[in-house]
Amino acid sequence: MHRRVYLAAVGTAVSAGLAGCSSAISIGGSDPCASEDCHIGMNRTEFLPDVYEISVGDTVVWKNTSEADHTVTAYDNGIPDEAAFFATGGFENQESARHAWQGQRGGRLGPRETFEHTFEVPGTYEYFCIPHERAEMDGKIVVSE
Repeated sequence: MHRRVYLAAVGTAVSAGLAGCSSAISIGGSDPCASEDCHIGMNRTEFLPDVYEISVGDTVVWKNTSEADHTVTAYDNGIPDEAAFFATGGFENQESARHAWQGQRGGRLGPRETFEHTFEVPGTYEYFCIPHERAEMDGKIVVSE
């Protein structure tokens, strides 16, 4: 009889602990920036929203709303020709951003940290998170005049 009580207590404690862990992975629901000072949030493997529309001259603020480290890194061939490359860490291109991440997690956007970029050229901008690219953590900014 004591064994059942013990197992029930352990099971309850483990369940409660796991519930706390799963809620720490991502803050908020489908719009983690609803009550924050950001436009695009991040869960474990997604930018939320994954497509964001703005006007020329607008600034977008990304916020890491998860407990994982992320990056915001433009694809070299995924931005308009005249547009400035953007990446957390201030890198000049995709290759240098990848190299910095692999070396010492350069460009790391830690939990609750923000990154912002002002978009001066109309067009579609495609970007991704270096450590979560295989999980298809990518997004688009659509800039209109």
